[in-house]
Amino acid sequence: MGRIVIFTDDPGWHGKQLSLAFAALGYRSDYVSLTNCSFNIRPGYNPIVIPGFEHTLPDAAFVRGVPGGSLEEVIIYLDILHALKVMNVPVYNDGHAVERSVDKAMTSFLLHRAGLPTPLTWVLRNREDALLIAETELKKGNLLISKPLFGSQGEGIRRIEKMTDLFWLTSSHGVYYLQRFVHCAGAGFSDSRVFVINGRAVAVMRRRGKSWLNNVARGASCEQIDLDTGMAELAVKATAALSMDYAGVDIIQDRAGHYTIIEVNSIPAWKGLESVCDISIAALLADDLINRRVNKNRSQAAVSAL
Repeated sequence: MGRIVIFTDDPGWHGKQLSLAFAALGYRSDYVSLTNCSFNIRPGYNPIVIPGFEHTLPDAAFVRGVPGGSLEEVIIYLDILHALKVMNVPVYNDGHAVERSVDKAMTSFLLHRAGLPTPLTWVLRNREDALLIAETELKKGNLLISKPLFGSQGEGIRRIEKMTDLFWLTSSHGVYYLQRFVHCAGAGFSDSRVFVINGRAVAVMRRRGKSWLNNVARGASCEQIDLDTGMAELAVKATAALSMDYAGVDIIQDRAGHYTIIEVNSIPAWKGLESVCDISIAALLADDLINRRVNKNRSQAAVSAL
């Protein structure tokens, strides 16, 4: 039986689903926190220390969570992912993909660079410049979203609607990330989450928020919808722009009927998606990792040994 390490601090429902999916393919899963991993760089020893894998490296690593912490701590966690890839262990999604997506500034840049529709965005250090941008946008009749550079599930996000809201314009460790608010089509607040695996959009749902935040973790409801070609193509291109094996891509259809990419998530949840879609995301993810990445590695190793 092969072995997969699932990096997570809280396996929960997602960890269990992945473990069952890998078991169906003949692989045992071990849950490990990146906080417990380290380097042991000396002759004759495995340089990457992963609890439970003292004598051999895992066949692959599935990243379900990267802990927060100081800059130094986060760098070490990502270093572990980078080092595993250097040691020819498939990492899904790898450290570079995680870096691109957790850093909202780089996500916005890469989407724009790829020619994909994403909201007007400003990322800067100077508070006076940030206030001037916000004031100018408000005078034009636009709303703004202020986000922490790193964050998920709607934590720390504010909507700036009027001049007095500028009082709440706060930096994220000295960095201001401002984005023009996109008004969605139809009544209320909604967006779509498209799940992409290996260059293919496999499922979609509409998320309807109780407020302008459409995160399921914030109480948004999930609805089944049909995945149209335009939305699927955008989600696939966004995933490719950030070089990801899989992603959850959040897309809003604005009042003019155009699609705008809001977020690209490298560690997306899918429990809400499965509540409205007749599909096993964990099974698809496990199959892609094992049959496209792990088996390819083994084939290349066998050829090299000849």
